[in-house]
Amino acid sequence: MSKQKQAQLRKSVTPFAGSDKKASIMQLINTLIPFFLTWFLAYQSLSVSIWLTLALTVVAAGFVIRTFIIFHDCTHGSFFKSAKANRIVGTITGVITLFAFDKWKRDHAIHHATSSNLDKRGTGDVWVMTVNEYVEASFWGRMAYRLYRNPIVMFGLGPIFLFLVSNRFNRKGAKRKERMNTYLINASVAVIYALLIWAIGWQAFVIVQVPILFIAGASGIWLFYVQHQFEDSYFENEDEWDFVKAAVDGSSYYKLPKVMEWMTGSIGFHHVHHLSPRVPNYNLEKAHESTPPLQQATTITLASSLKSIRFRLYDEDNKTFVSFKEIKELLRKRKLGIQMTPGKSSFQEK
Repeated sequence: MSKQKQAQLRKSVTPFAGSDKKASIMQLINTLIPFFLTWFLAYQSLSVSIWLTLALTVVAAGFVIRTFIIFHDCTHGSFFKSAKANRIVGTITGVITLFAFDKWKRDHAIHHATSSNLDKRGTGDVWVMTVNEYVEASFWGRMAYRLYRNPIVMFGLGPIFLFLVSNRFNRKGAKRKERMNTYLINASVAVIYALLIWAIGWQAFVIVQVPILFIAGASGIWLFYVQHQFEDSYFENEDEWDFVKAAVDGSSYYKLPKVMEWMTGSIGFHHVHHLSPRVPNYNLEKAHESTPPLQQATTITLASSLKSIRFRLYDEDNKTFVSFKEIKELLRKRKLGIQMTPGKSSFQEK
């Protein structure tokens, strides 16, 4: 795609980049009220059946994901025109989702500015190693990476780490504004949780709140993971990296059933979001449908997305993700001292 066409593509989504105050308020109403109601019903159902409670926590977790999308839009300044309104709503939704507004805003902005750039990995993204990096890594380096990419660790322990560690502590060198926002959200969470435990008891609180957070956290990590980890995803080094190609070819269109699309705030239109982060979530589908070139983005479904679990390493030569199993032979040859031909496929022997 030429630079002129790329510029036209970015310009084509500009009409959808403005927030709609009425639409944003309506989304707050149809997200937060059902969340609190479902949470209360889950608590009340404890006297009926634990299974009914768990079923309701799944629904409540869906509303937490939708709440996070509002938080996410606020960090991009796309939910309201007012920066102050975005900050206030972003901080409130940050308390509900256990995310620190300013901290995540910074990390996520870096993710957008460096997504698919092999030379600028490490902030706000999923850890991706190339085949050559993995082969050259130490035994412990490979073990650490394999552990990180294990589904049980990523989607099982990942939410726990996210909520209890990553989102609770400021980064080294964080500015005062960022640090104070994290402290405010942490203190608010502590007070609210303490009041809830006092009101309903710690057992009831744990049975209701922990499943909600875990399901929402695991689902959120999955959504983020799968929309950048597909077979022919775009990755390039800095000198070849292009923002528009990274957005359209490095992010997928996750085609979900309508109910799930609504619950996830249309984040499945991830290619549109990366092309123009100022497009609020309720305009993403409109932008996609109105812009034919965007409809050519890689489309994945619930079924096809499951294959991404085996995509562990990025092969720079073949421009594709591969599994650990596929590079076993390469590791064996390296151990035997067999050299590889520079510039050729990672799997071609000299």
